[in-house]
Amino acid sequence: MNIDKTLEELYSLTGMGIKLGLDNIKNILKLMGDPQDSYKILHIAGTNGKGSTASILEAGLLEAGYKVGKYTSPHIEKFNERIVVNRQQISDEKIYSYYKKIRTLIEVNNLHPTFFEITTAMMFDYFKDCGCEYVVLETGLGGRFDATNVCHPEVSIITNISLDHINILGDNLTDIAREKCGIIKGSPVVIADSKPELTAAVEEKTKDYIDVIKKYSEVRFELTDDFGTKIYIDNMEFNLSLYGEYQINNFLGAYETLKKIDVSDKNIQDAVSKVYWPGRFEIYSKENPLIILDGAHNVDAASKLKENILSKYRSEDIVTIVSILEDKDRYGILEEISKFSSEIIFTSLEDFHRGTSGSELLDLVSAFKDQRVEDDLVKAFDLAKKTKKVVVVCGSFYLLSKFKKNVQMR
Repeated sequence: MNIDKTLEELYSLTGMGIKLGLDNIKNILKLMGDPQDSYKILHIAGTNGKGSTASILEAGLLEAGYKVGKYTSPHIEKFNERIVVNRQQISDEKIYSYYKKIRTLIEVNNLHPTFFEITTAMMFDYFKDCGCEYVVLETGLGGRFDATNVCHPEVSIITNISLDHINILGDNLTDIAREKCGIIKGSPVVIADSKPELTAAVEEKTKDYIDVIKKYSEVRFELTDDFGTKIYIDNMEFNLSLYGEYQINNFLGAYETLKKIDVSDKNIQDAVSKVYWPGRFEIYSKENPLIILDGAHNVDAASKLKENILSKYRSEDIVTIVSILEDKDRYGILEEISKFSSEIIFTSLEDFHRGTSGSELLDLVSAFKDQRVEDDLVKAFDLAKKTKKVVVVCGSFYLLSKFKKNVQMR
């Protein structure tokens, strides 16, 4: 078993791009005996906040004693992060065996699935074999035509909507909301965003939904010195280990969902202090220097990062290492970053699909504040350390992956 060769073959399918439609995944799963029908599913769509919501749901279900699978994307350090049972990543051996099984099926039946379709089929089958009772399922892109959208969930959760992937999902919030609402299939719905475009799209599908922003309008919270968030509902206190005002909505969406499936308040209270979600305001190092990692891969996520940073620091205290993929709203993201960081170091992701060089980013924002280019990420980090400021690494999950693999704390 050569896991590197297996993953190389699997990753090569990303060149096939994104195919709209569910025929491929349905055909593969039918050949496998429809493993997605073997457990209860909580299905999550939304522009941002899916991963945090998924991790809170996972924690609550585990605290309640269930065997829990969680499927998320993208990964940061290695593929195994995408497919997790009871917080244990799938092993290299299992990746190999499930990929080999599906590759044989698609060759014999002349199917041509994408990377994400194969990965999704592997996940559904693995979770069945593991005996999962609940699966927390995050859409990869959109909802209606996403490969995960072959399930019949206990609850559908939509975290929020904002402009992202507009070349695929639409260039306005109404179209994007309709794509996300494609996961609604007759079961209860929880939304954590009160935008009228989302509400209207939900109501086209069902009246059985709860808007947690409205339901919990009296919620109180405080951001703590140790990068946590205290949340107060009625007389209950929840000490969420994730930091940020925007995490309140993610928590409320997960909280309402867990209540719908009869997980107790006590279980949820015990669970939320144990939530860990890397790459989203991740405190990578607390000293010499303080390093914060955040994907911030679209304008809304960059704005949320800005809120978090400015809740604790001045922009003069921050140096940011940035790279952004070419199909993103690079100028919009950089505009948000410039509001919380007085110094920006642009670096390269040219070795990644759709990556850009530091110089390309600099050309976009030549009017911004103090900025420079260092395409070598290790050298960029050395420059950042010399400033004696808080270091923020952001703009793409690929950048965070590269940082963790290449920059050793020394």
